[in-house]
Amino acid sequence: FGRPLISQETAATRSKVRYIREEDYLNDNKSHSKSDNQNADIDDDDDAQKDRALNRLALQTANDAARKMILGRGGQNDNDNDDDETDDIIPWLDTALYTHRSLPHPASTIQVGDLVVLQISFRELTFVYAERNAITSNRNGHFHHNDFIGKLPFGSLLRSKTSALGHCYLLKPTPELWITSLPHRTQIVHELDQAQILFELQLQPNAVCIESGTGSAALTHTLARTVAPHGHVYSFEFHQQRAVTAQDELQRHGLGHLVTVQHADVCQVGFPGIVTRRNKKANSTKENDHNSDNHIKPSVDAVFLDLPEPWHAIPHAAYCIKPNGRIATYSPCLEQTQRSIQAMEAAGFHSIQTYEYRNMEFYVDKNIQYEKPPFDVRRPCHVDPRYDHAAAAAAANQKKETDNNTTDDTNDNNNKPRKKRKKRKDYKDPSNNDNNHDTAPREPASSQDAATENSASEQPPGPSSSSSSRPPSASKPQLVTRPFGTIRGHTAFLTFATAGLVTQPAPAHFCHELPTPTAAATTSETSDKDA
Repeated sequence: FGRPLISQETAATRSKVRYIREEDYLNDNKSHSKSDNQNADIDDDDDAQKDRALNRLALQTANDAARKMILGRGGQNDNDNDDDETDDIIPWLDTALYTHRSLPHPASTIQVGDLVVLQISFRELTFVYAERNAITSNRNGHFHHNDFIGKLPFGSLLRSKTSALGHCYLLKPTPELWITSLPHRTQIVHELDQAQILFELQLQPNAVCIESGTGSAALTHTLARTVAPHGHVYSFEFHQQRAVTAQDELQRHGLGHLVTVQHADVCQVGFPGIVTRRNKKANSTKENDHNSDNHIKPSVDAVFLDLPEPWHAIPHAAYCIKPNGRIATYSPCLEQTQRSIQAMEAAGFHSIQTYEYRNMEFYVDKNIQYEKPPFDVRRPCHVDPRYDHAAAAAAANQKKETDNNTTDDTNDNNNKPRKKRKKRKDYKDPSNNDNNHDTAPREPASSQDAATENSASEQPPGPSSSSSSRPPSASKPQLVTRPFGTIRGHTAFLTFATAGLVTQPAPAHFCHELPTPTAAATTSETSDKDA
């Protein structure tokens, strides 16, 4: 997605349909008419005026047709637009600019300088740049770059020369794979948060986006893929070394034409270098041009702030963003989110919402087998009356009835000797070996008895013996899912809002131009010495 497009001519571009200004056409026509009149010695003012009126009508009709063909609209209603809108549109009313653009045909094999993502194991990824005579070593063995440069395409399996079982996969780089293999210079925005950011910011191809807090440039690659092929991402980083490293990395990945990384403190100076369209109809001098807020039209579709104190940069973002544009902040603490919401409300943003996303991965296994529990009863279960509530309640009722019946004979029985306590019917004396056969499983005497016992054991317990028997105890493969022990990513709150229709004034410290490289270098050297 980062490769520049190839432009090819079409029938529309060869037609040379374009918008012609009236003054340009009349001047050219007037010069030709003068030369013709001098040669023919004809001076007829009435005929000349008729010709000019006819040419003017033909030109207006042709321009309306060109406008309708290229922009999809035309007619007299478009003449009521502002002069600045007309001046901005006219340069684009030329079919020669709209050539057929397509991606170049990718190479069939990996070439020198290509970024290759190596999959070492299920969760372990790393990256290399293909170079001649280079060797990459990991726990799976040594891998020679000459074995796949110009020989293997992306997605191939590469065997190690030093290990019989060592291998790795050569994967084509994508923003998702780059996130899992890049060197972390700072904490990154993971895939789940990135997907929600792209969705909520309503980014699309050819959009202009601002990112503050480049860091490891993980989100920058995803934004570049979204706004390609003709959009642009302006990324700002407070740390100069990280900004230089990220810019070099993006240039090496072929994304230099889509991303511009700048070293600036956006909380103090805003977003320098952001292109804005100025209203040419307003008669303002160059000195007052920067200070006139009404003569500046924002040109940014979305803003993303990943800063420790994003509330300081929100006024600058409100000044650059288009009406109905989207803004997002990424803060790990709820207190930061509260202050950001207050700054958004003060800057004219509305429809403010805060979310927290967590990504839990599950492992799916189709070969898990579990033993089903047995349904047949092997032996009677004797429950202690102390723990059998139903039996205890029945015994209490029976005892109460017995006590009522024997109330009259209580005095007569007092003089009689007390009888011995009867033993329970289900009592088994452990010392008596003859009763052990009641608790142990009984062996059938013959095969016929065994068949009878098995058929009886398979039937479910209950009063009805004609009911269908339950399935026997057997193992069956089941589909089982279980989550991983760790959750990738870190907790953070994403706050989204929509810009209002009223253009916000420029903050007091907003910088419209980029600082010179010498000044930036001098500032960095001074800060290093002070540190």
